[in-house]
Amino acid sequence: MALSPRLDLRQSQSLVMTPQLQQAIKLLALSNLEIETFVADALDSNPLLEAGELRAGAETPAAPDTEAPPDPPTADELIGRGQGEVDAPLDIDPTALDRDRDTGDWSAGTGAGPLGDDLPADYADRDAGAPTLVQHLEGQLGTVAGDPQTLFLARHLIGLLDEAGYLSAPLEEIAGDLGVPRPPVEQALVAVQSLDPTGVGARNLAECLALQAKEADRHDPCMAALLANLDLVARGAFPQLLRLCRVDEEDFADMLRELRRYDPKPGLRFARAEVMAVVPDILIAPATDGWDIVLNPASLPRLVVNRPYALELRSCRDKAVKSWLTEKLADANWLIKALDQRQKTILKVTAEIVRQQEGFFRKGVSLLKPLTLRQVAEAIGMHESTVSRVTSAKYLQCHRGLFELKFFFTSGVASADGEGTASASAVKAAIRSLCDAESPDAILSDDTLVDLLKDKGFDLARRTVAKYREAIGIGSSVQRRRQKKIARVA
Repeated sequence: MALSPRLDLRQSQSLVMTPQLQQAIKLLALSNLEIETFVADALDSNPLLEAGELRAGAETPAAPDTEAPPDPPTADELIGRGQGEVDAPLDIDPTALDRDRDTGDWSAGTGAGPLGDDLPADYADRDAGAPTLVQHLEGQLGTVAGDPQTLFLARHLIGLLDEAGYLSAPLEEIAGDLGVPRPPVEQALVAVQSLDPTGVGARNLAECLALQAKEADRHDPCMAALLANLDLVARGAFPQLLRLCRVDEEDFADMLRELRRYDPKPGLRFARAEVMAVVPDILIAPATDGWDIVLNPASLPRLVVNRPYALELRSCRDKAVKSWLTEKLADANWLIKALDQRQKTILKVTAEIVRQQEGFFRKGVSLLKPLTLRQVAEAIGMHESTVSRVTSAKYLQCHRGLFELKFFFTSGVASADGEGTASASAVKAAIRSLCDAESPDAILSDDTLVDLLKDKGFDLARRTVAKYREAIGIGSSVQRRRQKKIARVA
C-alpha cells in the first residue's frame, strides 16, 4: 500500500469544563464565610469590583454606556456546546427560583425579612474575647512566688496542658527535654496546681479530684481511699467501698455527693485556643402562611461595578489598557451574576428541604422523615450533585436551633405497620426518650426497647437498636443500672 498525505474530516464529542463553570461550581460548594474570603481575593485582583452597600438580591446598577455580558449559560446549554461537566453538571438557572418557586407557603428571598438584620444571640461568637485556659493561667503566674526558673518551668507546663487542664506528659520526660533535674519541674507543677481553677495540672482524674477536695478541706483519709478506688465507684461496688473507706452508709452517701460537685475537666470552662464560630448561612422563621426563608444578610457578599474605572472605557485610547479593562469588567459582571445565581440556588434547595421536612420544623425530630439528595434533586429539577454541593458546609438557623443542611438527609427504617419508613434520627430520639424515662428499678434491656419501639411504630432488630443506642452515647442496661444506682446513693 502506497503511503501518501491526505486530509480527513472527523467529528467527535468531548466534555470539558470552562473556567467560568469551574468557578461557579466552586462558589456553590462554599459557605458564606468562605465566600467572604473568595470575594476579598476578587476585590484585590479586580479593580472593576468594589464592595457595595446593596443587599444581595437587589439590582446592581450597570456601568454607564457599557454593554453588560449576557447571563451565564445553564449546564444544559453548555453540554449542548460540548462544554459541560463530565460527572456532575451544575444545573443553575438564574431565573429558575423566581419562575418555579411556590408563591404560597414557601417564601424565599435574599433581602431582609421578619428575622431582621441581626443574628440570633445563640449564634454570636460566644467565645469572642474570652481568655483561653493558657491565657487565664499565665495571667496568674505573677502572683506565684518563685524564682525565674520556676516561673519559666511553670509557663512551659501550662503550654503542655490539654483542653481539659490535664498534664499528660511524664515529668521525667519533661525534665529530660529541658535538661533540668526533676525536683524543679515538680516544684513548678505544684505552682501550676495552685492556680485557678483548682484541678488544673493534674495528671489523672484522681489527682484532679483530690486537688479540689483539698481546696474544699474534705481530703481526709476516707475521701483519699474513695479517690484511690474510682474504678469501684464506676462499677457500683458500694459494699467493698464501705469497707475500704471505713464509713457508714450515711457518710458514704455524703462523700459521693461531695464528689459529684467537683469538676473532672476544669479546663473546659475556658475558650479553646482556636475557636471557629459557626455562622448560619440560611435563616428560617415561621410566618402566618408558612415559612420565611432568607440567606443570612450578615455574611452575604455585596459587590458592585466600580463606576470610575468603568467610565474609563469611554475615554481610554490605549488599546491594551482598554482591552484589559473590558476583560476585568466582564469578569466583574460575571462574578456578580454568579453570586446571585448561587444564592437563588441555595434558597431553592432549602425551600424544598423545608417543604419535605415540615414535620420537623413544626413538631420536632420525631417527625423527621427519611430524605435523600435524589428526592430533592428530582423535586426541583436539578442534578443530584448540585444539591450535594449546596448542602455541603451550609448551616440553617431556625427556632429549633442550628443544623447543617446534611442533617435533614437521613436514612430510613421500616415502620411496624409496613407503610413507609421512619427517619433514623426519629428512632434515636425515641430511644433516648425511653431510656431517660426508665425507672432505676426497671432498666430497659435492648429486647424490651425493641418491643416498646414497635409499639411506637418502629420495626427494628435488636442489633439495630443497640447500634443506635451506642451512636447517641447511651450505655448498655448494665451500665445504666450502675449509673442510676450511684445517683440514687448520692
